[in-house]
Amino acid sequence: MNTLSHSPSLPSGGTTDRRSVGELLREWRQRRRMSQLLLAAEADISTRHLSFVESGRAVPSREMVMHLAERLDVPLRARNALLVAAGYAPLFRERPLTDPQLAAAREAVDLVLKGHEPYPALAIDRHWTIVATNRALAPLVANASPALLEAPVNALRLSLHPDGLASSIVNWHAWRTHVLARLQRQVDVSADETLAALRDELAAYPSPPGALAADDHRTSDAGQIAVPLRLRTPLGVLSFYSTTTVFGTPVDVTLSELAIEAFFPADPQTAAALRAHAETQAPTVLKQDGGR
Repeated sequence: MNTLSHSPSLPSGGTTDRRSVGELLREWRQRRRMSQLLLAAEADISTRHLSFVESGRAVPSREMVMHLAERLDVPLRARNALLVAAGYAPLFRERPLTDPQLAAAREAVDLVLKGHEPYPALAIDRHWTIVATNRALAPLVANASPALLEAPVNALRLSLHPDGLASSIVNWHAWRTHVLARLQRQVDVSADETLAALRDELAAYPSPPGALAADDHRTSDAGQIAVPLRLRTPLGVLSFYSTTTVFGTPVDVTLSELAIEAFFPADPQTAAALRAHAETQAPTVLKQDGGR
C-alpha cells in the first residue's frame, strides 16, 4: 500500500486577503443563504450587533468570531482567515501529513485503505489530489495515460480527462453529471477558487468517442440505489458505488481536509473479479508525493 506523504505548507494564518472580518462574515452568511435575522437568532445575538459587526462599526471578540463561524459551518482554513482579519492569531494549525503529531491519523488512514482491499480506495486532500491509495486501485487506472499518473495526481481530472479514464467509463454522461454536481456543492460550501477552476476545467472536457447519451440511458438502472461508476478495465467491466469517510472532530486544517474515497462492488461480478485479481496479482500502486 502506498504510504501517505504531504508537501510542506505555509502556516494557516498566512493570507493576503485584505477584507475586513465583517465583510468576510457577510460573504459566508450570504453563501449559506441566511439573513441577518436568521443568523442572529441562530447565534443568540441581536440583529443590531450582527449588523454592526458586518459593517465594521463593531469589532467582534475572538470568541464571537468563532461563535459565528461555527453557526455558519465555516471550514477550519477559513476560520483562521476570519480570525486574522479580526486581528487575532489563527487558532487551527496546518501540519504536513509527515508531521509526527499526525502519525496516528496516518496510521488510521493506512488501516482503512488496507482493510478495504481487495476493493479500491484512495485518500485525497481538499483539491482532490491523491495522497495515498491501496493496491486494488491499479486495475482501474491501467488504461490512463502515464502522464496523468505522474504525481501529483488529481482524482477528478484523472477520471474525466480524455487521456484519463473517460473513454473507459461506460456510463460517462451519468458519472460526469455526478462529479460536476458534487464538485459544485464543494465550491458552494468552501468558496475555494482552485476547486472552482477545476470544475470549469472538467466541464470543458469533450465527450469521449462513443459516449452517447442514449448509451448512457441504456446502462442506467432505475432501480439503482446510487449513481455507479461503470468502468472498462483489464478485468472486464467493473461497477462500483463510492463512499466518503472523513475525520469526525479535526482541529488541524490538513486533517479536516483529508477524505477517503472507498469503492464497493455494485454487482457480484465486480466483487468476484477483484477477489480473484487480489489472489493472483501484486499490483503496483500510484506513487504520490501529496503535492497540492
